Amino acid sequence: MTVVRGTSEPAGPPPVGGDCGRRLRHSDGPWVKAAGGADALVTQLAPVRSELALAHQGLMAGAGRLTALAELAAVRESWERRIQAARGECGSLAAKLRDVARTQGATNEAVRSSFAAVAVPCQGDER
Repeated sequence: MTVVRGTSEPAGPPPVGGDCGRRLRHSDGPWVKAAGGADALVTQLAPVRSELALAHQGLMAGAGRLTALAELAAVRESWERRIQAARGECGSLAAKLRDVARTQGATNEAVRSSFAAVAVPCQGDER
């Protein structure tokens, strides 16, 4: 969130009498960046299941009839479920973060429009 000069006001220092010309403006940048990060996690997690299967394939071939194989299979299935759940959550989160950015932009515009007709004199104005 940054405080910036309004778009209809001249550039330069604020008018004498304070910061009457300053406006509060939100940016969707952080929301969109976070959504991109969540999307990147979905992409990075995509090959993990197949890599896990490949690693276990070699392990299973060399282990013979060890009783730990049943335990190992249960752990692998648990990790596969967790990876799939994480991908789903990250994908859902990315969409929600983008929705926040859209909603925030629409809200900012609605507020800006509702105040457009209201003239607020700055301290020291002769109006």
